Amino acid sequence: MKQRHEVLFNQLETYRSDILSVLENVTGEEAEVIPKGFNNNIRWNMGHIFLDQYLWIEALTKEKGDVSEQFNSWFGFGTSPGNFNIETPSFEQLKTLLKLQPTNIKEKYGSRLEEIFPPTEMGMQTIEQVLIRTIFHEGMHLQAIVDIKKCI
Repeated sequence: MKQRHEVLFNQLETYRSDILSVLENVTGEEAEVIPKGFNNNIRWNMGHIFLDQYLWIEALTKEKGDVSEQFNSWFGFGTSPGNFNIETPSFEQLKTLLKLQPTNIKEKYGSRLEEIFPPTEMGMQTIEQVLIRTIFHEGMHLQAIVDIKKCI
């Protein structure tokens, strides 16, 4: 694996660890709170972070990913906790999924980071480019989680 790819996966794992650290002292009940001025709660942000990486990889590769179709109805763009039902992954289940995701992505796509695909609407043509974008996106949702924590 090229050094820049090792750096990319190290960043992915480090930033994910940062999110999991922020979630350490959050209870399942707190993860459900939607503070005034927010559209979503901590649990929604967790599921959205998890889903986003797979959606972008699927959009690029046109290959079915490792996430159930239902995740999009719970955590996709424009959804809210109002879309949750008894099948929606719990706070603890989402923590586990988030913890495992970087390793799963590395194992499945680590050897394909430079494979060229037709460009997405943002011009991304490689899984490497998609992961860079999703790391940025993840940081935005980390800040949302931090802000929600401050309000609860």
